[in-house]
Amino acid sequence: MTANKSLLLLPGDGIGPEVFAQAKRVLDWVQKTGRASFTLHEDLVGGAAIDAYGVPVTDATIAKAKEVDAVLFGSVGGPKWDKVSFDIRPEAGLLRLRQELQVFANLRPAKVFDALVDNSSLKPELVRGLDIMIVRECIGGVYFGEPRGIETLADGTERGVNTEVYTTPEILRVGRVAFDLARKRANRVCSVEKANVMESGLLWRRVMARLQAEEYPDVELTHMYADNCAMQLAKNPKQFDVIVTGNLFGDLLSDLAAMLTGSLGLLPSATLGAKDPVTGRRAGFYEPIHGSAPDIAGKGVANPIAQILSLALLLRYSFDMEDEALAIEQAVERVLAKAGRTPDIKIEGRPVISTSEMGDALIAELEAI
Repeated sequence: MTANKSLLLLPGDGIGPEVFAQAKRVLDWVQKTGRASFTLHEDLVGGAAIDAYGVPVTDATIAKAKEVDAVLFGSVGGPKWDKVSFDIRPEAGLLRLRQELQVFANLRPAKVFDALVDNSSLKPELVRGLDIMIVRECIGGVYFGEPRGIETLADGTERGVNTEVYTTPEILRVGRVAFDLARKRANRVCSVEKANVMESGLLWRRVMARLQAEEYPDVELTHMYADNCAMQLAKNPKQFDVIVTGNLFGDLLSDLAAMLTGSLGLLPSATLGAKDPVTGRRAGFYEPIHGSAPDIAGKGVANPIAQILSLALLLRYSFDMEDEALAIEQAVERVLAKAGRTPDIKIEGRPVISTSEMGDALIAELEAI
């Protein structure tokens, strides 16, 4: 058994607790097989934390997130909290966690499982075998830049301000993550920005080009404007291997790439910080890219696969448990190929199953593997 690992579990709102329950079953399976031992801590975040504490994340939760080896996150938000102050909205808890942990590189894989080729909105020949990794810088750019806010002008009208800003070190650190990942894949990076109309994009392009020339001459680098990248994802997505981009464009493009796979309920993400130069440890924050889906919360029909695959990424990137991560991914592929489906990915001829029944099927495949 590997050394004890500590995890903070933050299920959040909506379907978060439901899909989290199935991920915890997978954690239990890992422990029961003797592959690892986990110390689990659980707390509230998002709307649930607002209801309990008046804030979307407490200082105590932030402190615990910094103390543990990795954080597994669910989802936050819902109409119940639509009228709370903007600064304490459920999503503010997620943004604060990312910023406090300094997890800057968001890895969003978009992989099409063979069994789900027909679920994609694109033609099968365009998505069969698709495997893209989008690396999104996620604690800079327009979501965090200053100045920001809403101000009243002299004539009584209002103006909303958000600032897109990036520095050379911010671009370099996320660029290195993308190039390192590419070396383990097809060795191609596409850097995405709007250098034609934005100075921040022009700097991004210059820094990426210099980084590739000086440190990664073996990796192929191309540049693409964000609007063209969106078009190319819909037209010819298999041209991409690793896409690296800023916060805003990464948010939009990764959701577009997600829909190529057939369902948002299938896709995980990992958000990583810098490696400690002494211990080699890096902060890791893992979450499905789907939202809290309040319209189906409590009905037992949510797809838990994205949450479970986020756990697989946690095992891979935070604990170097590659065999266990692969076992989970293989179990998912087998279930999709032959078992029932949750409503989001249902097909004719297969039974529609519940969240917990999907968990049952995955655990059965893990035990078989």
